Amino acid sequence: MRSKPTAIYILMFFLLTGYMHAQQKKWTLKECVEYALKNNISVRQAELDLKLNQIDKKDVLGNFLPSANFTAGHSWNIGLIRNFSGILQQQTTQFTTGGLSTNVDIFKGLQNQRTNQRARLAVIAGKYNITKMQEDVALNVANAYLQILFNRENLKVQNEQLEVDLQQLERSQQLLEGGVIPRGDLLDIEATVAADRQRIIDAENQLLLSRLSLAQLLQVEDFQNFDIADEEFIKEDSEVLVQTPETIYNKAKDEQTVIKLARANLEVAQQDVKIARSAYQPTLQGFYSLDTRVTYDDYTSFGEDGQVISQTPPPFWNQVWDNKGHSFGFQLSIPILNGFAVRNSVERAKVAVERSKLALEQQELDLERNIYTAYTDAIGALRAYDAAVAAADARRQSLDYARERYDVGLINVFDFNQAQTLSVNAQSDVLRAKYDFIFRVKILEFYFGIPILEQQ
Repeated sequence: MRSKPTAIYILMFFLLTGYMHAQQKKWTLKECVEYALKNNISVRQAELDLKLNQIDKKDVLGNFLPSANFTAGHSWNIGLIRNFSGILQQQTTQFTTGGLSTNVDIFKGLQNQRTNQRARLAVIAGKYNITKMQEDVALNVANAYLQILFNRENLKVQNEQLEVDLQQLERSQQLLEGGVIPRGDLLDIEATVAADRQRIIDAENQLLLSRLSLAQLLQVEDFQNFDIADEEFIKEDSEVLVQTPETIYNKAKDEQTVIKLARANLEVAQQDVKIARSAYQPTLQGFYSLDTRVTYDDYTSFGEDGQVISQTPPPFWNQVWDNKGHSFGFQLSIPILNGFAVRNSVERAKVAVERSKLALEQQELDLERNIYTAYTDAIGALRAYDAAVAAADARRQSLDYARERYDVGLINVFDFNQAQTLSVNAQSDVLRAKYDFIFRVKILEFYFGIPILEQQ
């Protein structure tokens, strides 16, 4: 009697446990990046483009094969038809025709070979395009991930500051009761506590929005239960920081996907010129066809004595064999005048090559500028982080000193609040400088050829 309720309780226990486990899941940066690479729309679109390129390559391979077609038809002819005696008579005749034809390119100005080479280059460019999309998504995910960590630590700082101010409020009440400070100082501390609570609300909202932003980037629908793990990324001894911008650029110029993609596009454009020039060449094609015919109606003829003789058509397969005919040969086509179509195609292809060269040159210039900018930003961010840490430490000591003086009535609450505000701002500056430095280093490591997933 108790077996069913017991089974229900066990099932509810496992469901609740699984639900709590799902809510407690903390995403690491590696998990976020891997999930985004599988589900991001831009990456999936690039993968579909690559599939189209691979299908185009199969089409090109088919151009090397001969074409073969089978045709068949059946017709009814109704009306006045001249019979074998030369007399017109009303008659219905039926015919079945069939044929097999094949064509093969013997020489086509190397167009098929060059088109095949272009298709292969297009597939390579498609793979580079996917890699570029994946790199962009990884950087965006890393930036959004670090933004959550920043907002989380900022919320922690605001909560800690509220605890400190609540303790200060309690001390101020004791000082007021002892006659050390006036009531106005206590009211100022209460206003400070209220402002702390407001800043906590703002920090919670910023944290929620940053989680929502990353969840949307990953296309995770249940963003309210989405959260990330606490990870530490700060490392001042990064390998890339000891490199020079020139070294990073020289390595990036050979390894960066955007450069490889631009070079692949240039090779595709150059192959298009060769394909267009192939149209100047003559083409030679071989062909063969087999045709036959079958009739189903009786027909008449006249014998030597002038008598009409009705004859029945031979059997079907006999007619197929007896009426067959062969046709084969070669067809040579030499272009002479085509309204400048070939010439214009070649010229357009040459313009496309020049565009691709300019695009490659622009990508190299952009890469050089981005690397020098990223290097300068990373070094500047490291110095800003060191300075912020030193400033925060000094502000913390100044706040401790101001608290001691305030407790004995040597300074007023305005001066104390000012020292406290400066200390909180200094801690926020440390967090901001810390995560700005982390992201700047990741960008520089990316240009140096260190993937996002290997930086953990």
